[in-house]
Amino acid sequence: MNATLLAVALSLVSAAAYACAAVAQERLAARITSTGDGFLRLLGSGTWWSSVGLNASAALLHVAALKYGPLTLVQPLGALTLVAAVPLGARLAGRRVTPLEWRGTGLTLIGLGALLLTASGPAPDDTLTLTEALAVAGGTMAVIGVLSRPGARPGLRHATASGFASGVASALTQTVTVAATDRTGPLLSPQVIIVALLVAAFAVGGLFLSQTAYRGGLGAPLAVVTLANPLAAAAIGLTLLGERLQGGVGGLFLAGGGAAIAAYGVVVLTRSPRDEAVSKAPSELSSEDFLPSLPGQAEPAALHLSHR
Repeated sequence: MNATLLAVALSLVSAAAYACAAVAQERLAARITSTGDGFLRLLGSGTWWSSVGLNASAALLHVAALKYGPLTLVQPLGALTLVAAVPLGARLAGRRVTPLEWRGTGLTLIGLGALLLTASGPAPDDTLTLTEALAVAGGTMAVIGVLSRPGARPGLRHATASGFASGVASALTQTVTVAATDRTGPLLSPQVIIVALLVAAFAVGGLFLSQTAYRGGLGAPLAVVTLANPLAAAAIGLTLLGERLQGGVGGLFLAGGGAAIAAYGVVVLTRSPRDEAVSKAPSELSSEDFLPSLPGQAEPAALHLSHR
């Protein structure tokens, strides 16, 4: 199995694990909102701990995929979490998948298929230098500061900032993974240690930004986070890591069209009855606190210890 196929396979399994965890957490959140139980009650729930384990496993698989595939390939596949969660959630809820959900699923798969044709490439062997990593971190922090400035209403600006933070975290994670497994240098070089600390900072920052964004509703902010994440990661891959789209100018147009179709499919999926019902559930403990994020994006507050 070549590097591209291995990266795709790892990403698919990671997305499936995230989706299973998402459905389990959503059902737990619904039960909590109906009974009025608090967060501490979750600590005694085997289902919740199983979802934490699934999230941790999915995160490790995502990191492994970043070792074998370029950012332009791995990051967009994170949208498959949403695709897999729709039929699984409908099945467990005892209902049929709605035409709107089928439409969003189909559009997302078509768009991702176009991206796969152009984004495939060899296993990554280039890493950000320490100077580049610090420059990326500084620039991203400045953008996040503008988007989430004090006094700004929670919503799409915070969602965009969260997506950028999570996408940069994934790009930096790839640098850590490749550099740490490069046998030509020390395992814990200053580059690896400093970039790993930056990964942790952006992962935590993305967590709090996403939680702030979801206060204004779930559907639109979730779509923005899902789209901003691979956009930020792909920009770093294409400009600093030497990643290239296949097919020249034609491949560039195909990738752009595929990205637009997949983006629209994600937006359609976030309008499904499942998400709308969850985002409107009345409770002191909001159900958004238990909805997991996509690969590479920050985890909601109730699960912030489970991974990045």
